[in-house]
This record gives sequence, structure tokens and C-alpha cells, in this order.
Amino acid sequence: MKKGTITLLVIGVLILIMVGGTLTTYNGLIAKDEAVATAWGNIQSQYQRRADLIPNLVSTVKGYAKHESETLENVMAARAKATQVTINSDNLTPEKLKQYQAAQGELSQALGRLMAVSENYPNLKANENFSELQAQLEGTENRINESRQIYNSAVQTYNVSVRRFPANIVAGMFGFDKKNQFEAEAGAEKAPKVEF
Repeated sequence: MKKGTITLLVIGVLILIMVGGTLTTYNGLIAKDEAVATAWGNIQSQYQRRADLIPNLVSTVKGYAKHESETLENVMAARAKATQVTINSDNLTPEKLKQYQAAQGELSQALGRLMAVSENYPNLKANENFSELQAQLEGTENRINESRQIYNSAVQTYNVSVRRFPANIVAGMFGFDKKNQFEAEAGAEKAPKVEF
């Protein structure tokens, strides 16, 4: 073989290796990006489940705690606000994520006040429908927490891939940007003050 032919073969093999590596990396980043999108969808699904339980819970409480209408109205207003804030996994900017978390946090606080009100009504606490809704709500809160953890894990895996060499070159070429994780709300590190 001539020297020129060998050189062309070597260059051709190197180009094939580079193209193959780029395609493999690109496809890996796509898979990880989709895992983040799926995890985000699961979080939204759990928040929607919680929002769907609230009208039944409020209706049940309404029958027992008629003079607690302000608390019930606050819960429904927080629910309405939380369901209006929607974002998809493609535009999870820190600002939008904080806005989403704030709306969900307000709903959590309103539900906490509703549960505190229920303590004043023994008949309500004994109501089977209320107890079942309360158990479903607690289960949903656990699912939300688990979904957040899965989402953060998927984001971590994606972000490591986007930043690691040589994948960072492919990520930069095709616009794969770092994604934001779910973070604790401001002040979450402080224990709540409970007064009797």
C-alpha cells in the first residue's frame, strides 16, 4: 500500500471514530434529558393529584366547620394559584422553578392550616371520608417528596454528563444546558414554631 492510501485510511477511521463518538454522546444526552423531563412530569402529576383531592377535602370540612370559611377559602385560592403556575421541563429556569415552588408551598401551608382547624372538630376527625382523604393527602405528600428526589437524581446525572469532557463539547454544540434541581424553600432549614 502506498503511504497516501494508508494516511487516507487512518484519517477515515479517525473521522468514523469521532462521528461515532459524537453520535453516541448525543444519544446519551438525549436519553438523560428525557429522563429529566419524565421525572418533572411525575412531580407535576403528584402535585395535580394533591390539587384534585383538595375540593373533596374542603367539602367534607365545610359540613363540620361552617365558621371556618376563611381557612377554606384560603385553601381553594392557594389551590387555584398553584394549578395556574405551570412549566415544562424545557424551560425550567431558576426563576420559574422558584415561582412554581412558591405556589406549591403556599398550598402546603394552607393545607396545614386546614388540618390544624380539623383538630378543633372531633366529629370531623372521626368522619370516615375525612380520614380517608387525609390519608390520601399524606400519601400524596410522600409521593411528591419521592418524585422530587427522583427528579433531582435525574438532573444530577444529566448535569454531570453535560459537564464531563468530552461530552461537554457535544453538549455545547447541540445546546444541552445545565438543568436546575428542586431546592428546599427559603427558611425550610428552621424548625416550625408550634404554640399551644
